[in-house]
Amino acid sequence: MSQARLLFSEAWSSIRMNLSTTFAATMTVLIGMYLLGLFIALGTWVLSWSNHIQRELEVKVLFCTSVVPQPGCATGATPAQEQAVAVSLRQNPLVKTVAFKSKKQAYAEMVKRDPRYFQGDIVPANPFPDELVLTPQQGKSTPIIGKQLCRAHYPGVAPCPTKGIGDSGGVQWGSTITKHVLTVAKVISLVFLIAVILLVIAATLLIANTIRLSIFARRREIEVMKLVGATNWFIRGPFVLEGLVCGLVGSIFAVILLVLGKTIALPAVIGHLGGDNSDIHAMPFTLNALLIMAVGLLLGAMGSGLTLRRFLQV
Repeated sequence: MSQARLLFSEAWSSIRMNLSTTFAATMTVLIGMYLLGLFIALGTWVLSWSNHIQRELEVKVLFCTSVVPQPGCATGATPAQEQAVAVSLRQNPLVKTVAFKSKKQAYAEMVKRDPRYFQGDIVPANPFPDELVLTPQQGKSTPIIGKQLCRAHYPGVAPCPTKGIGDSGGVQWGSTITKHVLTVAKVISLVFLIAVILLVIAATLLIANTIRLSIFARRREIEVMKLVGATNWFIRGPFVLEGLVCGLVGSIFAVILLVLGKTIALPAVIGHLGGDNSDIHAMPFTLNALLIMAVGLLLGAMGSGLTLRRFLQV
């Protein structure tokens, strides 16, 4: 207990006697941890938004039931054929849900969406076919499911064209848009991973250099303690505690700034997005705050302990 009390006493005395270097180290931790926490919050939110967009990808299976002639549809699809296709697709492990939409439902939805096109005799009959709307288990499975359906040649389903596959014909999944969405999702994930790694490395180097300047200013004190017989751990203890204090205080203030940003800026950003964004969210703030504080403590302690090694060689 007496040794621990002595270590804390030495650390507190060192902090009071070197307020400028302690303040510099604390501000460095604050800036580094604030940027790290901010980027984690924004990065995980963007990843969640990317997943939200992928979840909206669908595959549509169009049956030969439209009054408008469909390419490749010699005869109309029967209810039994439609039911057989739906049962088969529900057994596909890549498919999450299968929803049937009749041509009457499609017509009613289009009338509600664009009533001006259905006034008078502009559209004399229902031009829509019966369809199945498939939701994939994962967004990246969308083109795989679509190509499987095109190769299956189900009876009653309009065939896929030889060109423009995925954008027209009996199986549609918007191949061009789907490809762009999946490409953007991959780029976002890669950029987020690289940016977090670079930010952690930059924060580590910046904090270590600041603490190194603090220790360099007190190298004479370390040399004297070493020459009078103090052990390495006795010398290192107060500096490690000082690094922990700087890391903790800097992290706490970084969390406070993040709370202010979350309270003031986040509602304004979300308010301009529109639509149903209930499933878009960043990493839970409590977890983010705990992560920032843990990283701040670790960097503060490691920065002091590792930097001090070269000055203990007396």
